[in-house]
Amino acid sequence: MSPVHLVESRLDPDDAVVDEICAAGEPWVKLVMEGQVFRIVDLEGNQAVDTLFYNGTDSMERYSATDTIRRQNQLYLTTGSRLYSNCGNVMLTIIADTCGRHDTLGGACAAESNTVRYGLEKFPMHSCRDNFLHALAHEPVCEHLDMSKRDLPSNINFFMNVPVSEEGGLEFVDGVSAPGKYVEMRAETDVLVLISNCPQLNNPCNAYNPTPIRLLIWDEFSGPG
Repeated sequence: MSPVHLVESRLDPDDAVVDEICAAGEPWVKLVMEGQVFRIVDLEGNQAVDTLFYNGTDSMERYSATDTIRRQNQLYLTTGSRLYSNCGNVMLTIIADTCGRHDTLGGACAAESNTVRYGLEKFPMHSCRDNFLHALAHEPVCEHLDMSKRDLPSNINFFMNVPVSEEGGLEFVDGVSAPGKYVEMRAETDVLVLISNCPQLNNPCNAYNPTPIRLLIWDEFSGPG
């Protein structure tokens, strides 16, 4: 089991330069500049937040689950975890976390996976992959990137609880988060943040009831972490 490091933030939401709500089941995208701090808040608890990170000036460099897990020998993320890119660079560092455990393996729901896991009639249901692709195609900050489905690597599932069995299988179970829990990261380079506030209704990752999240960004921060 990976260690849990619960650390509260010293930052005041009133000082944030970005403070937005992402509705249940919707995408969200924003550029976070080097030195800025980015917080995701689970407003009502037990909400999975599927998240991808790209280098803000070169989208060919992006978050790598493989590098992040291998370099730290940890499956789950918490305070002190570094999020590595496919080029071996640290993109973000988690500097505060009141949930304590975030998934690196469960991936994003898609029409195909919903069909395989839950039945053919689930194919039309909204999914995180749909959200990612919609944001890449329609959000102004993404227009120049010319990215498509092939540019979606394995994502982080913040707040999501995906235990690994002794046999190496993954289980999707009730979350370990609660209303108001958050995770906070310092950007170590300019980073494009791409979020799907998961719309999944077929497993307990969202308590079968997707809910909104809050996203905040603060300007350059030089505290510990």
